[in-house]
Amino acid sequence: MKKTGTITVDCKGIGKRKYKKGIVVKDIVEKCKEKIPYPTIIVSVDNKLNDLDYRLIKDCHIDFLHLGTPDGRFCYQRSISFVLAKAIEELYPKAKLYIKHSLSKGFYCELEFSPPQNIKFFHIETIKKRMQEIIDANLPFIRNEVYISDAIKLFEEKERFDKSRILKYRTDKRVSIYNCGKTKNHFYGFLVPSTGYLKHFDLILYPPGFIMLFPDLSKPNTLPPFVEQLKMFQVFKEYSDWGNILGVRTAADLNEIIDSGHISDFIKMAEALHEKKIAMMADEIKNRLLKPRLILISGPSSSGKTTFSKRLTIQLKVNGENPVIVNLDDYFVERQFTPKDEFGNFDFECFKAIDYKLFNQHLFDLLNGKEITLPKYSFMTGMRIVGNKLRINDDQIIIIEGIHGLNRQLSEQFPEVMKYKIYVSALTMINLDNHNRIPTTDTRIIRRIVRDNFFRGYTALDTIRSWQRVRSGEDKFIFPYQERADIMFNSVLVYELAVLKQYAMPLLKKITPKYPEYIEARRLIKFLSYFREISTEELPPTSILREFIGGSSFSY
Repeated sequence: MKKTGTITVDCKGIGKRKYKKGIVVKDIVEKCKEKIPYPTIIVSVDNKLNDLDYRLIKDCHIDFLHLGTPDGRFCYQRSISFVLAKAIEELYPKAKLYIKHSLSKGFYCELEFSPPQNIKFFHIETIKKRMQEIIDANLPFIRNEVYISDAIKLFEEKERFDKSRILKYRTDKRVSIYNCGKTKNHFYGFLVPSTGYLKHFDLILYPPGFIMLFPDLSKPNTLPPFVEQLKMFQVFKEYSDWGNILGVRTAADLNEIIDSGHISDFIKMAEALHEKKIAMMADEIKNRLLKPRLILISGPSSSGKTTFSKRLTIQLKVNGENPVIVNLDDYFVERQFTPKDEFGNFDFECFKAIDYKLFNQHLFDLLNGKEITLPKYSFMTGMRIVGNKLRINDDQIIIIEGIHGLNRQLSEQFPEVMKYKIYVSALTMINLDNHNRIPTTDTRIIRRIVRDNFFRGYTALDTIRSWQRVRSGEDKFIFPYQERADIMFNSVLVYELAVLKQYAMPLLKKITPKYPEYIEARRLIKFLSYFREISTEELPPTSILREFIGGSSFSY
């Protein structure tokens, strides 16, 4: 029989222990620190995220989350972003900080001064020094639940209109505001208890802005080296310019366009920018001194590679070419031969999950005028069946689409001069506000949740459960090759989360707290709740988004 005033806490990896009712999680972490391999910065209590100041009042299961876990890393990123914003606020009160997008295991940031000033007026070492002082002071992050109306008033008084505008779209009555010293800010998610938890960070000047580095999942106690990604940075810059053309930098901008009734014209502009970029690629391929025979298209899961390939085919035909598409997904080995990861799960991201020997033989035969019989792979059955026959002319272009398109082993027997390499990904164009990013992976997982449910018979629970394995495979087999591309294409549509919301939300809400994936489901629901919805009637049938929601004029 339970003693009065005590609770039983089942600590993952440690076992069940009894504690006084009302104990703060931070105290349990302190008592168990000898058995926890990494410093805990946030916890899961019965599959619900809570900060370390949370009090336990009933029997529960807790999991200690650190920087080597996705939720721990998100918490660290939000917290170090707060410290950066606080340092900027104190050093440059008239400057606006924009935490824009990921780059080289960190965040690319810019400062915008009012009135405009030359870049020399901010000094990266000064900012870094102030951040370190804030961290050394071990200042507490104090979370307060306030009414939305009070939060909006607070940020309007501080002329933080990026935050006040987006908060107007929250449907909750209350919102969390964090205080650190005199600085107040809003982040959609928990922070660490105090600044002293943020042991590792760095700032690197990267004109016109800078990179903020923090630990990676694989090595939570060290900073990753900065690796320049020039092509990726240029793509982000180009799409930032597109955002300026469209008049959208944040989710609030998009919501206001939806509310104004002008979303139809906005969608047409966004789609036209996609089409213009694809047409430019087709022109470059056509105008090359030596016409490439192999167009290799790669990119991570749910980046829209298939629809992109079909639209590029149309643009090449406009230029007088007659390309054929070969889909790498049809060369998956049958399920029984699929490699497994260290946990015994099928590893579909692994290069050896592709029958690359058969693929190379087929490619060699095609380029030598022979007829081949294409395979056809079924994701439902995990089996390969006989597909269509194919023979090409002497000057026909072959478009090869799949996640391993840029892997050297895939086409190593063919000289580079024969190839034109394209990297496709959904690189988020807008954020919730100036400090709250929408990670690129969030756009892709929501696309995948919707597509998997529509076309592969998977639940949102299935998709989220496998997502970390997918991401791990991308880190190993896709991202290392992205800078090999001749050109990059951002497949994201600035309005798409407002479309996907209506499909994703019901699927995510089916995940209950009994599953560990409930944490991720709630996080995705929370950030989707900031968006207004858009009817799918406005979408053209050739849109990349149709690959995930249906209604495309292309056959898949």
